[in-house]
Amino acid sequence: MSNPKFRIAICGGGVGGLTLAVALSRHQDITVDVYEAARSFCEIGAGVGVWPRAFRVLRKFGPDFEQQLLERCGYEYTEEYVAAVRSRKSDQPIGIELFDLMTKGKLMRFHRADFHGVLLSFLPPSCTTHNAKRLTSYTQPLEDCSGNSPITLTFKDGSTATCDVLIGADGIKSTVRPCMLRELAEGLDPDKKKSVLSCMNPIWSGVAAYRTLISAEKLRARFPDHRILKEFTQYMGKDAYFLAYPLFLGQYINFAGFTLERDLVDSAYDADTEIPRPSFKGKTDDEWVSELTAQQFVEPFKDFEEDAQQILECVEKGTLWAVHTVKTLPSINFRRVAIMGDAAHAMVPFQGSGAGQSIEDAYLLMTVLGHKSTTIETVPRALAIYDKLRRPFSSEVALRAMRSGQLCAFQEDVPLHELGDTITKNWEWAWLTELDDALEEAVRLLEDSSIDVN
Repeated sequence: MSNPKFRIAICGGGVGGLTLAVALSRHQDITVDVYEAARSFCEIGAGVGVWPRAFRVLRKFGPDFEQQLLERCGYEYTEEYVAAVRSRKSDQPIGIELFDLMTKGKLMRFHRADFHGVLLSFLPPSCTTHNAKRLTSYTQPLEDCSGNSPITLTFKDGSTATCDVLIGADGIKSTVRPCMLRELAEGLDPDKKKSVLSCMNPIWSGVAAYRTLISAEKLRARFPDHRILKEFTQYMGKDAYFLAYPLFLGQYINFAGFTLERDLVDSAYDADTEIPRPSFKGKTDDEWVSELTAQQFVEPFKDFEEDAQQILECVEKGTLWAVHTVKTLPSINFRRVAIMGDAAHAMVPFQGSGAGQSIEDAYLLMTVLGHKSTTIETVPRALAIYDKLRRPFSSEVALRAMRSGQLCAFQEDVPLHELGDTITKNWEWAWLTELDDALEEAVRLLEDSSIDVN
């Protein structure tokens, strides 16, 4: 490319960062560098779900891209109403059916590594990838007359790089987020500054997640007709529940269990606290993660119904995660720097929407940065439009996700016969709404510079 209009650095090569890189491929006048901290591109975790709202965004990448995803999903996309999740009250000797979550379109479920691999295969020639590049800081110069001074990136290995636009897709433990918020807080009065800086670090949600993969062959050998071999089912109980579903073209069962300590939402996680909870300390390199034996793993669900116990019998080991989130931020951009995905709005997994929100962030960022009216001088306005349209929506999704978990753990005073409708209404944005309205509004704001976007 002889004369790109600007250079974008994406720090983080996960779902959000790579989706943005692929999306930007339609704009040949933009060069992209993806900096990934790991030595190779990989994704941690087993399953990733994409609801219809976000999957419709992925379909915009073209039929070849969609087909690659569908081949790894194992079933066809539909916009018909389907029974997506079967829910049972399971914290009793004999469980009972509660409701089927009916959704307009399926939850598209992937092995995370498969999803990540499709994104990697569609990276454009205009994108250069760099591994073992963990960002430690960046320097965004004060605006000069032209606004063209480059941003300098500094990495843990001592190397540096420059860019015109920096997008932090570096996850909940983001380096870009605290750096950006410190810039944003500069010059504010003491109270406002304290409020902004309080958002820099992740906070514990009061949720512990129990995650593992179970061999479908092992479950089938013991219980050949078990519902979970074919159905997405969640087993609900007071203050704890789990869900399970086939994954990896039916070879495995993805298991995700949760315990919720409602009085500790938004607290600081301390593995040494005397408050009773699973211990995370010293088990892995990550202070938020612990490896569990099968016996430890099944403990929160030991009094669940027989249907649940049959699944738990097949657990061999698992991991325990202290689920952290990010506070609602005062902004997700500052001048020519913005954050996306978990760096901007890490949320609890109770609506399976974290990946989908990253996908939406990426496509709207591509829309504002790739628009013909966006130049290096007007990048701050483009990113302010991104903030204006995405931050309120993703903040609302985060609140709805937490409420879903509380409903599934019977922590709200909702009669059982009303629970299905309550959960559905809280969740239906994921299949009844579109990103397209926000995309159209972004273009309108870009093309009318007289409108204040701050």
